[in-house]
Amino acid sequence: MGMLKEFKEFAMKGNLVDIAVAFVMGGAFGKVVTSFTEGIVSPLIGLIGGADLSKNMFKLKDAVMDETGKITSEAVFLKWGDFVTAIINFIIVAFVMFLVIKAINSMKKKEEAIPAAPPEDITLLREIRDELKKR
Repeated sequence: MGMLKEFKEFAMKGNLVDIAVAFVMGGAFGKVVTSFTEGIVSPLIGLIGGADLSKNMFKLKDAVMDETGKITSEAVFLKWGDFVTAIINFIIVAFVMFLVIKAINSMKKKEEAIPAAPPEDITLLREIRDELKKR
């Protein structure tokens, strides 16, 4: 029973729960960004280039067929459009993470800028010191 209790304490720590929530949200956000890139960005870039960005590829090798017409080796393609789409996804996610971290850091600076009142015992000790100086 001791190990189960230890595991429960470990799993319920704030940091671990926060990390789990962030992981799930990050996965969902990644899907949103991928959908945005594939559904909106790539077609818009395709308007300029003439084809959907993610569909762009170079044929490196043609398929090989034997005498009967059966394919013995598949064609080989360099799918550079998928790679560029993945880079765009990464840049979007990195930029959004930068904005989130920047916002969090600015909130922390505002919290640090507000001086906290000294604890009551420190205030009392200062008053006692000041009274002793007067005598």
